[in-house]
Amino acid sequence: MAETMRHAYVAAVRRLRDAGVATPELDARLLLAHSGELSREDFMAQPDRELAPETAARFAAAILRRAGGEPVSRITGMREFYGREFRLDRHTLDPRPDTETLIEAALDFIARKAWHDAPLRLLDLGTGTGCILLTLLAELPNACGVGADISDGTLAVAKANARRLGLESRATFMTGDWFDGMTGTFDLILTNPPYVASNEIAGLAREVKDHDPRRALDGGADGLDSYRRIAAKAAAFLAPGGAVILEIGAGQADAVRDLFRTGSAGLDEPALRHDLSGRPRVVLFEGAKVPEQNVAA
Repeated sequence: MAETMRHAYVAAVRRLRDAGVATPELDARLLLAHSGELSREDFMAQPDRELAPETAARFAAAILRRAGGEPVSRITGMREFYGREFRLDRHTLDPRPDTETLIEAALDFIARKAWHDAPLRLLDLGTGTGCILLTLLAELPNACGVGADISDGTLAVAKANARRLGLESRATFMTGDWFDGMTGTFDLILTNPPYVASNEIAGLAREVKDHDPRRALDGGADGLDSYRRIAAKAAAFLAPGGAVILEIGAGQADAVRDLFRTGSAGLDEPALRHDLSGRPRVVLFEGAKVPEQNVAA
């Protein structure tokens, strides 16, 4: 006899709860929908509908992977970020809601400058899925930008996301190690760099340490290696009046500020943006001021 959606869902929730998964009901529902291309409405309206054998098999395999610590986003190959869906794979960091704080900081800065409709140039260092660059391009109709990453595999994912979102005409991607090979200046320089100290990676949640690329996590002995390299060159690539906006790890705000004081002359004292848990998540350094009418010309 074929298994019903209700029976499969209840069994999956139990399996995930026993495995210590924090959100077993939500994860089971998402994976059921993914396995059978079912909507939440399908499940609510027809819980006793029989699952096709192939759907039941895919669902069982997905639950086994989730019980083993693989994130739902890795299983489905998709992650929602700032209201849009982004593809990801083994080459890319899994975008997380905390990074939306960086988007909000950037948009607030742009609103303060009255730059929403300006032809801004954006640079996203370590672009990963492209979620930072592409989200801002989607929000800013006349902006264009460059996403740089050291991994060609990662850039293939970012390019695919640009095509899916209809932004490929305004997004350029290049292989590069931070600013290596970069030319020109940018109104916004944005990054969520590796910032976990090397010896702390083993203590991260299994969803992170076992599935995110280590190069996207490992910030060196003190977690600050990437910030040192960015601080050394950021001012040279920042257009007048622009901003460098960086995601930071816990307790890193003062250290990052000091690195930019030393390495990037001409930037103002940083502004901090806190995430939903109330801790500093983003630091913003503003460049030298220029008359507003010159920026959008």
